[in-house]
Amino acid sequence: MLSLLLPAMLAVQAMALMEVHVPEQPVVALHGRDATLNCSFSLATPFNLSDLTIFWQLTDTKRSVHGYREGHDQLADQAESFANRTSLFPAQLGLGNTSLLLRRVVVADEGSYTCFVRVQDYGSAALLLQVAAPYSKPIVTLEPESNLRPGDEVALTCVAYGGYPQADVVWQDGGGRNLTDNITNSVVANEEGLFTMTSVLTVVLEPNSTYSCRLINPLLGEESYASVTITGQNIAFPPVALWVTVGLAVCLLVLLIALAAVCRRKIKESCEEARREAMTLLKS
Repeated sequence: MLSLLLPAMLAVQAMALMEVHVPEQPVVALHGRDATLNCSFSLATPFNLSDLTIFWQLTDTKRSVHGYREGHDQLADQAESFANRTSLFPAQLGLGNTSLLLRRVVVADEGSYTCFVRVQDYGSAALLLQVAAPYSKPIVTLEPESNLRPGDEVALTCVAYGGYPQADVVWQDGGGRNLTDNITNSVVANEEGLFTMTSVLTVVLEPNSTYSCRLINPLLGEESYASVTITGQNIAFPPVALWVTVGLAVCLLVLLIALAAVCRRKIKESCEEARREAMTLLKS
């Protein structure tokens, strides 16, 4: 019935005298939580609820979200994705409150919603629903993790899960210098539409350096942060250099032993010669 009534409501909407009010700013709803889409109207004269008709629909696709007519909900044409998730506020209908309660918001609910109201006259207004979800605390990893030398090129990866919408990512070094120009970001959505954000920063390795990754959710204004510090312990000599170092150390040790042996022999010979000269002097 409402699907037949709606075209008639639209046809005479230009003649409408009723003012329907919705928020000018987008409504931001948390994923998995309930959200209220505020809509209200005002009339100069009292009215009966039996004369009130309310119709909520998606503005772009015209799918029915919730209907009310002759004092009862009318849900025969309701889109399946909204089944058992919508309701009005019956106690406030007489006060002109035609707001819609949307339960367990999901990413797919995001979009424009139009609120149509009819008593004696018609009116409508549209609002925008945006969905947000906070990201997990980021995790920063280093690749490769070992056999590093100063000057090596290293990839730092920052990963955060379960957020929406796409986050802004900012990389900085220990001095606060912005490194965002050297990053590559990617986004993968799960079955719920929530994102896994991956950001890769490529840097030339310096010992005792700190790199931080900060994710900013543009709708919630929330920030999550993680950092990694690369100390001297993370930087090792490669195997070839290690063996060269060991070889040099062994050669030096052998040389020192040889020098000590030579010196000892020279000292012994000097002592023997001095003893012989002393004996010669005594005999004479």
